[in-house]
Amino acid sequence: MTKPNDNPADPFKKALAEATKTLADDAELSVTYSVDPPGQTNDAVRLPQVTRRMTRDEVLLARGTADAYAMKHKYHNAATHTRYAPPGQMARDLYEAMETARCEAMGARDMPGTASNIDVKIADDAMRRGYDQITAAADAPLADAAGYLVRHLATGRELPDAAANVMNLWRDFIEGQAGDHLDNLQETLADQQQFARFARQVIDDLGYGDQLGDDPDQDDQSDDEAEAEEDQQDEDQQNEDAADESDDTDASPEQSQEETLDQTEAQVTFDDLAEDELGEETEMPEGEAPLEPPAPAPASEADPQYLIYNSEYDEEILAEDLADPAELERLRAYLDQQLEPLKGAVSRLANKLQRRLQAQQNRSWLFDLEEGILDAGRLARVIANPTTPLSFKREKDTEFRDTVVTLLLDNSGSMRGRPISIAAICADVLSRTLERCGVKVEVLGFTTRAWKGGLAREQWLADGRPQQPGRLNDLRHIIYKQADAPMRRTRTNLGLMMKEGLLKENIDGEALEWAHRRLTNRHEARKILMVISDGAPVDDSTLSVNPANYLEKHLRDVIAMVEKRAQVELLAIGIGHDVTRYYERAVTITDVEQLAGAMTEQLAALFDSDPRARARIMGIKKAS
Repeated sequence: MTKPNDNPADPFKKALAEATKTLADDAELSVTYSVDPPGQTNDAVRLPQVTRRMTRDEVLLARGTADAYAMKHKYHNAATHTRYAPPGQMARDLYEAMETARCEAMGARDMPGTASNIDVKIADDAMRRGYDQITAAADAPLADAAGYLVRHLATGRELPDAAANVMNLWRDFIEGQAGDHLDNLQETLADQQQFARFARQVIDDLGYGDQLGDDPDQDDQSDDEAEAEEDQQDEDQQNEDAADESDDTDASPEQSQEETLDQTEAQVTFDDLAEDELGEETEMPEGEAPLEPPAPAPASEADPQYLIYNSEYDEEILAEDLADPAELERLRAYLDQQLEPLKGAVSRLANKLQRRLQAQQNRSWLFDLEEGILDAGRLARVIANPTTPLSFKREKDTEFRDTVVTLLLDNSGSMRGRPISIAAICADVLSRTLERCGVKVEVLGFTTRAWKGGLAREQWLADGRPQQPGRLNDLRHIIYKQADAPMRRTRTNLGLMMKEGLLKENIDGEALEWAHRRLTNRHEARKILMVISDGAPVDDSTLSVNPANYLEKHLRDVIAMVEKRAQVELLAIGIGHDVTRYYERAVTITDVEQLAGAMTEQLAALFDSDPRARARIMGIKKAS
């Protein structure tokens, strides 16, 4: 008999964990369930939570995720994978997607029952990313399309609709470029090393050969030759050292002393000559010194070493300039329709924030002052006793008056779908809420003008691909709402985030520096910058020809500069990714539905008069 406190989902979860270990052929594998996004490491897998209700969707998704991770654990060798992994970001994404597809295809071949379960996971992932809404190949991720195609060709199974949509948008291109090598797919599936070579060849066929790095097989063949050459160099060096020691031994002490004296005298003579020749006659007449051109300003205040190959094609643009008014109205209506069920919850949170702010905004006064506004309430005692001095009062300043808040929204492709919709509606509601409390709000977005490099990359290619070119994409910084513009006039602008093809790649460091620069030019006494992002900066074109941490290092440098200058209060919200490794004051949410509450609490905490409460919500270790 089941006890009242027992979770009816526990037997299922226990059985699924055991089945996962069996499929993975690893009895020591750790299997857990969490509301956090699913994940996998070498010795553990984290599956989606199954609630007490055990809905059909929850059960199928948990089974599909478990089977997918079990197949990856069984058929994947991390050392082999790392050996052949390319260094370039786009090439690595293609390589990872194809290897995942290989493992799932091997599972479908050896254990056919896993195939339909994994289809559920693929369908869920594709729908969450909005793949069913994509109509152009430029908006669909090539890496995912390649992975879907490999799985389809290897298993012969039809893909879920949303995944099939992305695959079909790129299928003609992939087969046209790599069709000859795709014919060898079935022969390489069972051997991960052969498949890795196959994947690298496909990546080269697709035009990303420059991101593959050195060929691991060629490196192995040259190891013996390199060792032999190194031994020969060591032997030659030892012979030279022995000859030098012999020469030093043959020289007499008297000769060594004479050589030292000669060198000292020569140096003194040269110094004297230099002083004689650089006398008064060589001094430039006053006012006639040549004017040296000023050094060009660095591309970034935070890091003088940060380079931009060509900023000519970057744009800072108003949202209304990227779409006509009719399209903005249509996109705004679509946004409202998408989030109609969420509006009530967001509005309740906004009203709660407004009440908290207005409670602190109530007027309070300081009394019995020697100057200020005459306190009429205390005039009676002056009349009763004329020797009593007049009393004055002054209104007490509230902490958050004369404040401006900037919301900086990540407009990258990974935000497509529900994340960007909720970010847009939250920005709308919070802007109106803060506006009612007398706080000005600016809403900004950042992305790039093209995928995988734009006109800047084309110029770099035309210039012969110089080494270490720096940032190689064209920025697009969007102003959805200026701080001084009322929300009623800019409301439709936020609908632009629903526009197909707008969301591309994200270069966070330069966007943060841009938003910070705009804030520091404002006249308000208090400035707050809130960043909403779903991960680290990524731009395939830039990362393929620069160090792998190039953009991430710049972001850290900009954050350090902003926090050190302390002109702007900086905080961040990460959606599904931990941003606390970048920002000192940050919070990470695992479900995009939590975004409204997180934004509200973070802003309310900044205006809280109690420093301990402010520190508790903001995640600061010590209250100042």
